[in-house]
Amino acid sequence: MPRPLLLPILLAGMLSGAAFAAAPGNDPAALARIRDSAMSSDWAYAHLADLTDLVGPRLSGSPGAAAAVTQVAAAMRQLGARVTLQPVKVPHWVRGQESAELVEYRGRPAGLSQRIVLTTLGGSSATPAAGITAPLIVVRSFDELRARAAEVKGRIVLFDVAFNQQMADAGLSGAAYQQSAQYRFNGPQRAAAMGAAAVLVRSVGGADFRIAHTGLTRMADGLSIPSAAVTTEDALLIGRLAARGPLAMHLTLTPQSLPEVDSYNVIADWPGTDKADEVVVVSGHLDSWDLATGANDDGAGVVSAMAVINILKQLDYHPRRTIRVIAWMNEENGSRGAQAYFDANRAQVGKQMAALESDHGSGRPQGLRTSAAARDLPLFAPLQAALLPIGASVLRREDAVDSGDLSELEQAGVPSFAPLIDGASYFHYHHTAADTLDKVDPQDLRRHVAVMSATAWFLANLDQPLRRWTDPLK
Repeated sequence: MPRPLLLPILLAGMLSGAAFAAAPGNDPAALARIRDSAMSSDWAYAHLADLTDLVGPRLSGSPGAAAAVTQVAAAMRQLGARVTLQPVKVPHWVRGQESAELVEYRGRPAGLSQRIVLTTLGGSSATPAAGITAPLIVVRSFDELRARAAEVKGRIVLFDVAFNQQMADAGLSGAAYQQSAQYRFNGPQRAAAMGAAAVLVRSVGGADFRIAHTGLTRMADGLSIPSAAVTTEDALLIGRLAARGPLAMHLTLTPQSLPEVDSYNVIADWPGTDKADEVVVVSGHLDSWDLATGANDDGAGVVSAMAVINILKQLDYHPRRTIRVIAWMNEENGSRGAQAYFDANRAQVGKQMAALESDHGSGRPQGLRTSAAARDLPLFAPLQAALLPIGASVLRREDAVDSGDLSELEQAGVPSFAPLIDGASYFHYHHTAADTLDKVDPQDLRRHVAVMSATAWFLANLDQPLRRWTDPLK
């Protein structure tokens, strides 16, 4: 694939209208009306309040996830969309009890212990009901884990790796997340292979509020191990005490993996006119972790996608291609919904013309990320011009957008898109008990709806389909 490319915004040409001609159905007035309608609407925020305040947490397999499917499907039917519930078999993991305390460390006054704030990682196995007590060691990289392999057996291993907030502040929050989250994804199974009794990871997030960040960990067959994330403050405490001498922890985690549950992707179609068999996907994921109400991850994304149909209905706009809103199920701990959709459309993936997902929080959108072909980027000048007044005109090309639910479609060549979002504070609350409605700025949510609606409309009305990375001469 070509190397990443940042498209310059040709403001003079865009504003004069001389640089590029608008595609049929994408005249500047229509795009401006979509933008302005979105910026004056509170429909998305009201439905986000319904989702978070009335339903609450929505981990796959839970009653909350089932209630969310019913709620979103009803809202889409009320708009007049053609709604389909696509069956998905999902895991049903429940958290159980979680507690930890340091019971031995050098200089400990008699009879005292130190409570540690933590939360179980998704996919973790359980300790015995009464917990375990074991020595604890601290490592700060996979290289150090390998170097100290002889010390691992029978011990609790803490991966103490800080989240790089400086990178997040510089607009690289995704890269900062991947650097730290690899220890949450892969640390438990690597330590389990060395005989560790349990694994802790320092929470992947940039704010030190002594709140723990959960998330999925990967467990290979036969290597499941009790695993949890500790707060930044507690990781630092453990590190300081470890520097004084040996220490031991009593750890209790009692999660369960229950039988799989029937669930659904909610699919809502706004049918196209002359190219109705061609589909533009606009989406967010409906499930959330169980610690909070998932307002940012990914309530804001899913209601922004839903609001696209609301805006088009208000304007009585009907695109050439079908705009398909998808509320994905099970993104957080399995991606079963995305896989089910791809499997159902594998044979006709050529009819999936483009795909858009918002799953990076509700921060201010600054434009779009895309894996569209570099040669097609000039086509987007009218869309950029329409989004310029709300500060969202940047178009950044990447080899892969790699938005979780779109990955299979993207790998099959479908041009993919995601809002380019200011994520500096996203990982303060990501996967924590603090991911609640009050963290969402209503005006920024309106901007999300504007970006999603204008982009979906623009893609659905292009005269010629975008090139795919699988096409020759891309």
